[in-house]
Amino acid sequence: MNKEFDYLWDYANAYAFMEKVRQGMPPVIIVVACNGGIQGKEYNENIPETAEEIAASVLEAYKAGASMVHIHARDPKKIYEGARTKEDWLEVNKKVRECCPDIIINCTTGGSLDMKDEERVACLDAMPDVASLNLTPDMSKFKMKARPAPLMHPHSGYDYDACWPISFKQVTWFATEMKKRGIKAELETYHPGGAHVIQYLIEQKLIEKPYWIQTVMGYQTASFPTVDHVIHLLRDFPEGTLWLCSGIGPYQLPMTTLATLLGGHVRVGLEDNIYYKRGEKIKSNRQVVERAVRIAHELNREVATPQQARKMLGISETPRKY
Repeated sequence: MNKEFDYLWDYANAYAFMEKVRQGMPPVIIVVACNGGIQGKEYNENIPETAEEIAASVLEAYKAGASMVHIHARDPKKIYEGARTKEDWLEVNKKVRECCPDIIINCTTGGSLDMKDEERVACLDAMPDVASLNLTPDMSKFKMKARPAPLMHPHSGYDYDACWPISFKQVTWFATEMKKRGIKAELETYHPGGAHVIQYLIEQKLIEKPYWIQTVMGYQTASFPTVDHVIHLLRDFPEGTLWLCSGIGPYQLPMTTLATLLGGHVRVGLEDNIYYKRGEKIKSNRQVVERAVRIAHELNREVATPQQARKMLGISETPRKY
């Protein structure tokens, strides 16, 4: 990785793929999405919720091979909702940094379903290395399970049917706030329309190479989690893209395998999937990171260390202090 961007290529180009197979693929960055902002222990008792639980879970995943963690800090007063203040985010980030000295901390601006934009960017003041940036409206319909006692902050079940109607103005504001703080934007696209927004952010000089783009496959109103849909998405990405792939629910394993095979990078964890296999819940984030490591090794790819991942992403090699 001495040559600038020598680990970047057109992932959908057959000749580039064959050349990389002959030369050797770059190390794979494994991102652990440790908890999410919607589901909690009512879905899987192993989902970390408190700052202490998040740090302990991330430590296990870090030791297993994760070089980046995607975090949803929770509101201590309503643990089933996302954190809304800088202080709550700092508590989590500090605890993660204390036990994982060089892991790349990636905080969500997705937050919870009913958050205001100002609450979504509270995480940026906690100065993560990376922050997620949703590029397009997010429409969802699902039934939330009841959260029974003795779980912390129990609540009854309810139906959710709504849309987060994000605009170009909002995306611009999120990206501007990230750039001001020197935070790398993780560009989350759910379907081909996200490519238009990425091009717009490039034209506005709000993002820089390498573009860290995540394809979210299998979510409601997202592209179908199939090989051809992935390839079509990749064809629209700009030169200088570093590709991350996540698969939702049962699609996590096939999407992890496909992205590793094609030379991309992978996101696994309890945010996106609560089952290890049919009928068996995931026991820990470590468990799915270990599986991603095995897949990488079987496909003759090394697993990126946090230092290697920092170089690939073009972010500071010195972890942020809290």
